[in-house]
Amino acid sequence: MRTLAATHQNSILVSWVKAFGHALDAAGHDGSALLAEAGFDLGHLGGPDTRCPLTKTGKLWDLALETTRDEAFGVKLASYFTHTTFHSLGYGLSASSTLKEAFERVLHYSHVVSDAVGYRFFRVGAEYHFYIEPRIEIPIESVDTLVGVYLRMCRSLIGRNFSPLSIELRRPRPVALDDFERLWRAPLRFSAEHNRLRFDSESIECVVDSGNPEVARLSDAVSARYLARIERHNMEARVRTVLTQRLQHGEPTQEEVAEILNVSARTLQRKLGDSGTTFRRILDETRHAQALAHLSVPHVSVSEITHLLGFSCSASFTRAFRRWTGLTPSEWRAVSGSRSVHAPPRQPPGSVDRYG
Repeated sequence: MRTLAATHQNSILVSWVKAFGHALDAAGHDGSALLAEAGFDLGHLGGPDTRCPLTKTGKLWDLALETTRDEAFGVKLASYFTHTTFHSLGYGLSASSTLKEAFERVLHYSHVVSDAVGYRFFRVGAEYHFYIEPRIEIPIESVDTLVGVYLRMCRSLIGRNFSPLSIELRRPRPVALDDFERLWRAPLRFSAEHNRLRFDSESIECVVDSGNPEVARLSDAVSARYLARIERHNMEARVRTVLTQRLQHGEPTQEEVAEILNVSARTLQRKLGDSGTTFRRILDETRHAQALAHLSVPHVSVSEITHLLGFSCSASFTRAFRRWTGLTPSEWRAVSGSRSVHAPPRQPPGSVDRYG
């Protein structure tokens, strides 16, 4: 088991593992025995801050699917998660004033739970699209669980009858669809290009009575402190931080970032490769996340955002933004509608706008 001081990379909160055991028990199997077979010592799972390597959870998935022989086990697993399963992030999601705010909170703080998956979320016309993008190889059923988790989040905030416009998954079509259709209640598409949930903008932007900005702010502060502790040795996170700080001074090179981090360019490239990413990808993702945050602030001009993101000219920024969203910055701003009550503020120099 990994303690908080251990490396965070490719890890997950142990509370997720505990929920897994409860789901196996409910399915009529010995969850404790299966967790032990996967390498988890139930007597020493640790407290809410404890993390475990995803290699062990991969084995747990194999054992669970072999034992249950249930293609929809991942779908059902989502119902065994509560807001406490996700540390401080869970409280922030529960206190969000809109679904838009909740999904933006996922973008910023999802690494509190695990760094195995990245997310994208933005408006396209009258819809919002939420992408689930694994950064490493994970079981397809774990994506099913994530879909279920975020649907439950939506329904807890705006009503149990809510459903997305559609759910698209890269996974093959299951043989039996009954549980997928019963629990998700949305048009399904399998063998899709992306893992994507499509939502109507009215539901996503609707202000909910249960929102509590003060609780949300406090949970965000706890999440930020937790991430700062667990990602001290995470090279990918360190690179994102440097890029966020330096972009407004022009696009930094990999060699320049390596020098700031006091490592060689070769070492930086190797460590990023070990985590399944590249410098160019992190640069692109950081710019994408920053662009959406800046464009959400009406008074910040496209030319100013071009400078803040380190692009040489507005045309370069527009080409990149069209690749990310299919729209120009001006088009995206025009269709993005009113901001949520607590949309991300303009980031001051040195702050970190988390992506995934």
